[in-house]
Amino acid sequence: MAGEAQRRSQWPLALSLLVALTGLVVLWFYNWRNGVLIFAGAVGLAGVLRATLTDTAAGLLHVRGRMFDTTFLLLTATAIAILGLIVPN
Repeated sequence: MAGEAQRRSQWPLALSLLVALTGLVVLWFYNWRNGVLIFAGAVGLAGVLRATLTDTAAGLLHVRGRMFDTTFLLLTATAIAILGLIVPN
């Protein structure tokens, strides 16, 4: 029973990783800039999920305090997106 509850609480991380993997596939096979922006969106999604979910519901997205995790993930997503937009082809 505890294993099932633990697996259920990992959906935020799994969703973020699925979007990040999609971004890496787009980056590798199609357009690198769109892939980087999708990857940045995945990190931003993780930040939003960490901000809105409780500590137990966030699962492995819970690393430090909610404020630190959210700030770090959203700033990282912003930096990745900005770099993806300003780097020339």
